[in-house]
This record gives sequence, C-alpha cells and structure tokens, in this order.
Amino acid sequence: MAQRLISADDHVDLSHEKIMSFLDPKFHGEYVDALKAFGAAMSGTLSSEANQRWRKQEGLEGASETNMMNRPPTSNAAFGRTGYTSATDRLADMDTDGVAISSTYCEVSAFRYLYMVKNGWREATRAFNTALADFAATDPERLIVSYQIPIHDIDGAVAEVKWAKTVGCKSLQLPVFPAELGLPDYWESRYDPLWREISDSGLPICFHIGLNTQLEDLARRDPTPQKGIFVPMVGLSTAEPLGMWVLTAVLERFPDLKLVFVEPGVGWVAWWLYIVDDLAARQGYEFPGLKKAPSEYFRQNICVTFIDEPDVIKYAHDIIGVQNVLWSSDYPHPVTSWPRSQAIAEEVTQGVTDEERRLVLSGNAERVWNL
Repeated sequence: MAQRLISADDHVDLSHEKIMSFLDPKFHGEYVDALKAFGAAMSGTLSSEANQRWRKQEGLEGASETNMMNRPPTSNAAFGRTGYTSATDRLADMDTDGVAISSTYCEVSAFRYLYMVKNGWREATRAFNTALADFAATDPERLIVSYQIPIHDIDGAVAEVKWAKTVGCKSLQLPVFPAELGLPDYWESRYDPLWREISDSGLPICFHIGLNTQLEDLARRDPTPQKGIFVPMVGLSTAEPLGMWVLTAVLERFPDLKLVFVEPGVGWVAWWLYIVDDLAARQGYEFPGLKKAPSEYFRQNICVTFIDEPDVIKYAHDIIGVQNVLWSSDYPHPVTSWPRSQAIAEEVTQGVTDEERRLVLSGNAERVWNL
C-alpha cells in the first residue's frame, strides 16, 4: 500500500539572474562583486597539488576537474531533470515518485556572500527569499522552501523572520557553522533576540550540511577525483554544531526551538548521543546550565534526516527517538531515492508499527513544519 511521503530534503537550483530579477538594479553590481569575492576565496579547493598528482597517477590528467567532481553516477535517474529548476516539473516528478510534499533547499548558500553586499544586503536577502517564494508559489501546499536568514546583523535577522512569518513562510535556514563567516557560535547571547523571535514564530530552523570551509585543508589534501575522503567528513562534522546547541544550555533557555539537521545521516548520531550522555553521567564532564541528560535536549528539540540508510529504525528505537528522524528523497542529488521512493520507504521501515512508519515518513515532518 502506498504511504504518505513527505521528503524532508530536496533541492532547487535558483539562477542568480532569477534572484536579481527581484533586486533593485542599483544593487546588481554589488551582488555580482560579492559572488566574485566568495568564488575567489573558494577557488583553491578545486586545484590542489595532491589532486593533480592523483589524477596523473590514475591516468586522468586530461579530464576536466570540475566536470569530474560534478559527474553524476549513471544510476542517478534524477540528474538533469527539469524539476531541478521548474516548479511545475518538480510537482510532476513528485507525483511519479509518490511524494506528497517536499521540503526544498536552494543549492545556493546565499548567507555565504549576501553579507558582502555592503550597501544592499538587506535588499539582496529579501530578493533571494522572494525568488524562493516564487518557486513555491506554484503549489505552496506541496512545496516548502526554507528562507535563508542572515546572522551577521541580528536586528536584520529578526526583521527577516518577522517578514517571513507574514508571507506564509514555513521554514527557515541558517548557516551550520557561524565560524565560517567569522561570527560567534550560536550559544553566544548576541543571538538571543533571534532565538526569541523564532521561538515565537513556531518555525523550524534548518541546518543543511554541505560545503564546510573549515574542512578546506582536507579538501585540498584529498587526492580522489570527486573528493571521496572529504565528502563523508562533512556529515560527520555536524557533531560540532550539535555540541554547540545541546551542550551549552541554549535549548534549556529556548525550549520551544525546533532544529532540523538536514542530510547528516542517523547512525553516527546514535553513537554521539551515547557518548555525550556518558561524558555527563560517568566521566565527570561539566556542562553548566544543563538540567537534563544531553540526549534529552536532542529528543526535545532536534530532528535529523536520512534517505535509504540501513538500521535507522533500530537506532531510533534504541537511542535517538522515533519522533526525531525524518525520511527524505534528496532529489535530484546522486543518492536520491527518486523514482523509487515508495519502495525504498517500505524497505527502510520494515518491521515497525503503522504509527512508527507514519511518523518517520510523514508525521514528524507535519509536526516540524506545522503542516
């Protein structure tokens, strides 16, 4: 029997031309300059000496490095589909896949460069989020987009959340690692007005893993053509923000926050929760301000997403919490379950009760995004 599926993680590729169509032309030059500045800062990762040596050793020196890193596996049926950019075509692909609702994230991490738009960052942020809203407007009941919130200016961040609330936004996205932007971590009191506003809004904060510039040295040293050593470390590095949220009493002070860590996987999180509880209970580590076991704050406030990872339900039962895991399709990335999401969802939820299956495949998402 077909299950109701809500994908907690899919993607849309917005062009910068589309974003700038919602931005006053007087800011276009600054917008492009900010893009160039960010691109220049990241260019070294793709041309490391170690990568060149590996390619020569493997007889790959004639291949384009950019093409190799972006080359999809032949098994990825979703690669290149127009649903990556077209909302109408995305809805058709969701119908093919048996997915009722999609929580979709923009491929562009705008908060990496929007703060560099010196005189028009507020306007550029609004243009970016308006472009996202325009994509979802084709069917706002089925397409959920996460508005990206700047964190370099807290008054501006609060104002953007207030605006988002008034225009029907269902989801917010913040940077995973504030330190990448040269900003304090999220336990610092400078963020308290933002946490209060988001708590009052009832909207979830989504942290989508991706390019982690703090791992840039590893990316440079990784000799494999598609950065196969570096890529798994991005998900595992989510342990850092988990610690910043769970072990610093932020969630004790703001118990109504809903956090979603998108695409880190589940298995390693079970081990992490075990070890931080052990640090507190047996090893004598002090975490001032905590009134409960660290894992309890995770279960109270945090969800993580998975795709077709094995043993998710076992980990959920044993330590994570069935209400804290969210299924996703990850359309149209190489690991996507499209167009077999119904079959894969059935496989990963074998041996569970109907209620547990409903929670993992759709019910938890309905609660998180207030659907």
